[in-house]
Amino acid sequence: MSPVLGRLRPRGLRPRLVVAFVLVTVLGAAAAAWAGAGSAATALVDGAQERITGEVADRVGAAAPELAYPPDQDALDRLRRDVGPNTLVTYEDMRSADGTGPRLVTDALRGAVRERDRITVQRVAADGRPWLLVGVPLMITAPDGGRTPSGIEVYAVRDLSGVQDQVDALTRAAAGASALALVPAVLLALLAARGVLRPVRDLRDTARRLASGDLGARTAPQGADELAELTATVNEMAESVQTSMAGMERMRADARRFASDVSHELRTPLSTLTAVVEVLATASDRMEPDDRESVGLAVTETRRLVRLVEDLMEVSRFDAGSVRLRVEEFDAVGAVRDCLRARGWLDRVELEGVEGITLRADRRRLDVVVANLVGNALRHGEPPVRVRVTATPDEVRIEVTDDGPGLPEEVRPHVFDRFYKADTARARTPGSGLGLAIAAENARLHGGGITAENAGGGGARFVLRLPRDPGGQEKQEEGS
Repeated sequence: MSPVLGRLRPRGLRPRLVVAFVLVTVLGAAAAAWAGAGSAATALVDGAQERITGEVADRVGAAAPELAYPPDQDALDRLRRDVGPNTLVTYEDMRSADGTGPRLVTDALRGAVRERDRITVQRVAADGRPWLLVGVPLMITAPDGGRTPSGIEVYAVRDLSGVQDQVDALTRAAAGASALALVPAVLLALLAARGVLRPVRDLRDTARRLASGDLGARTAPQGADELAELTATVNEMAESVQTSMAGMERMRADARRFASDVSHELRTPLSTLTAVVEVLATASDRMEPDDRESVGLAVTETRRLVRLVEDLMEVSRFDAGSVRLRVEEFDAVGAVRDCLRARGWLDRVELEGVEGITLRADRRRLDVVVANLVGNALRHGEPPVRVRVTATPDEVRIEVTDDGPGLPEEVRPHVFDRFYKADTARARTPGSGLGLAIAAENARLHGGGITAENAGGGGARFVLRLPRDPGGQEKQEEGS
């Protein structure tokens, strides 16, 4: 299909239905009109041919008894005058002609008259006009009734322009009838398309409501055709999806409630356990080497369990929607430096940034985000780890990079998923698998985001973007 035809082709279902209906209707009307006009034209031409042929035959028959055989030139001239203008009469090598018509008589017509010995007609076009040629052989009737050719042949030429004018009028009438069928065809097509497309529009609206999250959207089936069956199928699909989504939502709610309940229930015994292991840790110097190693392992695993429970409680607050920001204005570079100093990372991390980059945010949550990003780089990357703080009039950008192997392609889409660990061999590492997920949630809570990519020279790059003022509202954190 050419590009022009492609652009002219109707795009929507409604235009295609209307165009198809109009084309079928108009073509049907045109075919009927042309068929009628053709039949009428054929009848007109055949009627005129029979009338002219009968008239010529009658005139020849009326003049034949007065002819002498063999005829002379005068007899041929009288016969020609009796037949009428545009007539040719021949006998052997004699001929009598009148007007311009005789020049139209063809050799084929003469041969047919002589061969068949009966009236023969032929239609020709000459000088831009239609003509009817009528050839009549004169027969001699014997006393016994036998008929033999006399050798006299009469050829009459008659103008059919009047008949052609009538045929042209019929053709114009057929074209006019086809054109008149266009307007009602369009109206009928619009009405038909409206009736046909109403169920389709209802299904479209239902599909849009389902896509927007209204799983209770349904369309009432109408009739018993294929569209009604499609509507019933869509309703069954929506019902199945709604049931599945409701079940999944219950499962997610149960899982969130379970994690929250378990975290709260573990908090108190873990506090006691932590105090015990800390006491053991202070006394480990007086223990045997094997006992000291066991105590160290208990302290490490207890601290890991405490961090896991704290992360689970934080995730539960995010899921419950109970997290609120405590917004304050502070220096971004100073906040990052304080985060690194509190964890003893200043000698392991290179910090780049100009003092005086102000940021309105929840400082405690920014500390959590930076700690998770830098801790992840220290655990899984290679030194040097760099933190670079920059700003634009609208946002603050904190970039954390390392010189490690970087993020594999299959890992990159999942780095912010909960409990995701790229290497199953790291299942016992200090991380809970929730750090980056919590960092991403905190960034979204501020109206920003975190992206993960590979640096140009190798290593992973995490970029935190935060608006310099997340709406100017100070929100109090609940349930911390």
